[in-house]
Amino acid sequence: MMQFLYQSILPFILSALVVIIIMFIAERYGSKVGGILGTLPSTIVVAFVFIAITKGDNFASDAAAVVPAELGFNVIFLFIFALLIHRSTLFAFISAFTIWTFLSSLLILFEITNIFISLGIYVICLVSTFLILEHKKKIISIGQVKVHYTLKKIVTRGILAGIVIAIAVSLSNVNSIISGIFSVFPAILTSTMVICVRDHGPNFAAGMAKTMSIGISSVALYATVIHFLYPTYGIVIGSLVAYLLSFSLTMIIFITRNKIK
Repeated sequence: MMQFLYQSILPFILSALVVIIIMFIAERYGSKVGGILGTLPSTIVVAFVFIAITKGDNFASDAAAVVPAELGFNVIFLFIFALLIHRSTLFAFISAFTIWTFLSSLLILFEITNIFISLGIYVICLVSTFLILEHKKKIISIGQVKVHYTLKKIVTRGILAGIVIAIAVSLSNVNSIISGIFSVFPAILTSTMVICVRDHGPNFAAGMAKTMSIGISSVALYATVIHFLYPTYGIVIGSLVAYLLSFSLTMIIFITRNKIK
């Protein structure tokens, strides 16, 4: 019973609670600010705390090693979406998920467990896609928008996030790579894009996708820090230091956001 509580119930509840503010930020302050602040480490914090509780600090550290690479593929997911959203929302999602699934399967096939290889993959994905969106496609961010918030929208996003993180923690029983991959499964990115397209149109969604790609850097930093700190300093100190560093990076990105189109 306790194992089920730690692997499913508590991760589900906590993850659902921490994600409902993402679209509020985006819709209140625009796609540029929202895309950056909305990607602060949230569900990943819950996921790895409970992975560490159920499987140990070393296992959580190993699972975190694959996260930067997987986040790089999340950037690819957003990139494909931003390129194709003006054609068809469904086509954009099917294409993005197909490529994401293929790339993620390569991490399992080649057993990517080296944090430096993982970081290298992330940097390559981030830099190449951003340069294309910023300078070649010239996708721009959209300013502040107004929206009517509904209980259904908030609850749906919370449930979606809770399910994904509960699955990620449960998959720690399989192996660390799969658990790490699902800890950053693009469920929140998907729901964010769906709401953006539905409420504000493809231009806002594409701009949101571009700035979220940059904001994801704070999550990659979080995973990297806990990879190194969990085995030595444990869950509490490792998580606190990782979050402080990630928050600092987010603030740097936020302050320099005006350089992004």
